[in-house]
Order: sequence, then structure tokens, then C-alpha cells
Amino acid sequence: MSRLSSVGIIGTGNVGVAAAYSLFQQQTTGRIILVDRDRRRAEGEAMDLMHGQSLVGRVSVLAGDFPDLSECGVIVITAGVSQKPGESRLELLNRNTAVFREIAAHLDHHAPDAVLVIATNPVDILTYVMQHLSRRPPERVIGTGTMLDTSRFRAALGDYYGVNPRSVHAYIMGEHGDSEVPVWSTARVGGLSIHQQTINGRDFDAQAMQRLFQGVKNAAYDIIARKGYTNTAIGLVISHLISVILEDQKSVLPVSVNPAGTYGLADVCLSIPCIVDQ
Repeated sequence: MSRLSSVGIIGTGNVGVAAAYSLFQQQTTGRIILVDRDRRRAEGEAMDLMHGQSLVGRVSVLAGDFPDLSECGVIVITAGVSQKPGESRLELLNRNTAVFREIAAHLDHHAPDAVLVIATNPVDILTYVMQHLSRRPPERVIGTGTMLDTSRFRAALGDYYGVNPRSVHAYIMGEHGDSEVPVWSTARVGGLSIHQQTINGRDFDAQAMQRLFQGVKNAAYDIIARKGYTNTAIGLVISHLISVILEDQKSVLPVSVNPAGTYGLADVCLSIPCIVDQ
């Protein structure tokens, strides 16, 4: 089913291109439409990906505009403005809200039934903003939330215990940012709780776990200090999330949503484990 649904990506910056590359390489969809204010850049990225078809398979990638997104099942929003020197995060948020207001109007007109996946930071706030700007039901607007943080967490735990990260089940919840929370009580390796257990010859060490979490929480800062931005892993996250949606997998993922009163939380977007489907 996934290959019958087109996927749109709004914004062909580092994250948007990484998402397109992951979707293309994994053949998550048969058609990827790139939309950017800089049409020539979108065209160049589409051309570049299309030249890899003989190695990957038939996946159509093209540059388009909002009307071309009308048949997309999922549309990813990675667009946003960069922070100016001396500009506060609140000022940046106000400018990105203006960008999202324009995008919401176009998408409500041309693709009112598509699921919107928000990846622009601050992702939790902008997911909340888009839920209020768009006329579609709020459950049709979700953010990537702490999926990336959770992936980093599982990778770090897998490395610590010397196991495949796919055998690790653990979550980071809350904000995608400095106040994110590791849920130690549900962290498991192969179904075995890590708390006060010896796993693969390694004892539970609370101080080591706290250092591990700090490394996860600060990972983006560490990467940005070295290469200037993060994009590859979040591109994989976006591709995986889209696959889950298009294939109606009903997988449990920590995506950014409005809990709508669940756990006593309302009028805010943050990450909790959710069943994700169409």
C-alpha cells in the first residue's frame, strides 16, 4: 500500500533532503514530491535522487508546488527560518509561526486529508501551532517528537550492554529538548528489565545510566558543534514514521501529540507512546 501513496516534503534543507534520501533508498513510497521556496534547489535535489534509480528501483522524485501535493497520504514539514544572530527563540518561533500559517492555508486547500508530520524545531511547539492553524482534525497532525531521542537512547543502551539496539525497548518522553525524560522503569533488553539486573555480564549502574542519558540529551549539541547540524538520523526517523502511517502498522511510537487530558495534560504537545496508524 505504501508505494501507492505519494509523500510530500516541504523544505529541502538538510533534514528534508535526508528524509527524501531515506524514503527513496528504502522505497517507502513510489512518489516523492519536494516543495521549496527555492524551486531550483528542489529540482536539483529531485534530479540527484532520480539518478540513483538503477541502484534502488523505480521511485519517482520531482519538484512541485502545493497543488501537486493533492494526492499525498503524508506530508512532512521541515521548512522553517534560521535563527538570526541575537534573535531570541521566541522571536524565531514567531517568524516560524508565520511560515506555518502560510503552509497550513495551502495544505488545507490542496491536501485536506493528508497526515501532516512536523519535523521543524521546536517540534513540540510547532506541532501545537499547526494543529491550531490547520482545519484538519488534530490527530492528523503529529510531530516527530522524541522518536530520535528514543533511537539514540536505545542505541546507547545497546552499546552499553553489548546487544543489538533492536533488542532494547526503552523510551524518552516529554519534550524533544532539554527537559526530556528517560523512562527507566520500562527500559528492557530482550524483555528483561535493566533495573538492578545483570545483563550480558554488565551490572546495573545508576551513575553510568545517568551519564548515558546525559550523552543522549546533549547529542544534538555535540553533533552540531562538529558538523553544524543534525540530519541523517532524523531523516531515518521521518522515513520510518511515514512507513508506519502508510502501512497502517499501529506501531507504538513516542510522537508529539496533544494528550487532550490524558495523564492530566492538555493544551500542549509533547511525546508519549502512541499507537500510530492512518
